[in-house]
Amino acid sequence: MENQNPVFIPGPTNIPERLRKAMSVPTWDHRSPEFGRMFVPLLQDLKQPFGTTRGDVAVFTASGTGGWETAITNTLSPGDTVLAARYGMFSHRWIDLCERHGLDVKVIDCGWGEGAPIAAYRDALAADTDHRIKAVLSVHNETATGVRSDVGAVREAMDAADHPAMLFVDGVSSIGSMEFRMDDWGVDMAVAGSQKGFMLATGLAIVAASPKAQAAMETAQLPRCYFDLRDMLAAGGKGSYPYTPAIGLIEGLRESVNMLLAEGLDNVHARHFRIAEGVRRAVAAWGMEVCARHPELNSDTVTAIMVPDGFDSTELVNYANETYGVSFGIGLGQVAGQLFRIGHLGQMSDVMALSGIATAEMAMKDLGYPIELGSGVAAAQEYYRANSAVAQRKTA
Repeated sequence: MENQNPVFIPGPTNIPERLRKAMSVPTWDHRSPEFGRMFVPLLQDLKQPFGTTRGDVAVFTASGTGGWETAITNTLSPGDTVLAARYGMFSHRWIDLCERHGLDVKVIDCGWGEGAPIAAYRDALAADTDHRIKAVLSVHNETATGVRSDVGAVREAMDAADHPAMLFVDGVSSIGSMEFRMDDWGVDMAVAGSQKGFMLATGLAIVAASPKAQAAMETAQLPRCYFDLRDMLAAGGKGSYPYTPAIGLIEGLRESVNMLLAEGLDNVHARHFRIAEGVRRAVAAWGMEVCARHPELNSDTVTAIMVPDGFDSTELVNYANETYGVSFGIGLGQVAGQLFRIGHLGQMSDVMALSGIATAEMAMKDLGYPIELGSGVAAAQEYYRANSAVAQRKTA
């Protein structure tokens, strides 16, 4: 029998059948007026999950890493200084990408489990009286550690220092699942990916650029061709593409955005919080801790769970996959072997989350973890019973 179990990795996420069908389209002409009639409204509707009316959105055939590269190559020049904090695997990789492009990266190293270091950002920007720093990088939701950073506070630190740098944000595992307020937070470049909150296959980097970022494109001198945002924005405004697009993925993205807007973005965000909180209640019932060092840092799309001393989280993840056919996320980088991750974003419900919690319990019990079988499930059940969207509608 084909494996129908959901995955609990923080991306790629489970793909709804509706979207799988939407991506399975026959070949059609991407130069036709029909494509433009679909694509132009899609680019406009994509602004809503990003929380922007002032910025413009472009869709590249790439993963989120291509979105990072788009952000820096379109706005910066060789030798430019950027300020970034390293507090997880994906902030680390964005720093590495910048360094490979010949940028001078001022790195603030933080503990994994911490969020964006607001005070350190503020101090570094205040000390930069010559305004050599051209951009500040921040990962909104650090997928490796289950940490959500306060992007609005990063902007406040920049404003407090009266610094003109641009703000670039990785929202790959947050946009489409958690509230993102690009305009309100003063974000200049925001990056998302098709395989997370948009519930599609990997293959699209979705990038939003503010007017300030678009102005910087005219003087930026880092090499760019495939990721030239000027070409993409110009073509998109006309309902076209500067090269051959991934038609199936874009059709899926059209349907994904329809689904998100039909559910209502506030409801999408509330659903992700509810599911995440149930998982966190389960972790507490197991007597275990999450990687996020403060409750306000807890992510609503992925929970990173520290395993007890003497246990190997990679062994646990592999065992769950081989024994029960269910995938969880392994620990990455500095936390490899120390934690496993339950992804709960995109197509996810209370009932699906309970199956993941139950499977994690079985795998841990099999491997001798000091937990009581059923404890986490019960804790999550109590929370979901009291807070499920269906129950709330019935009592309204």
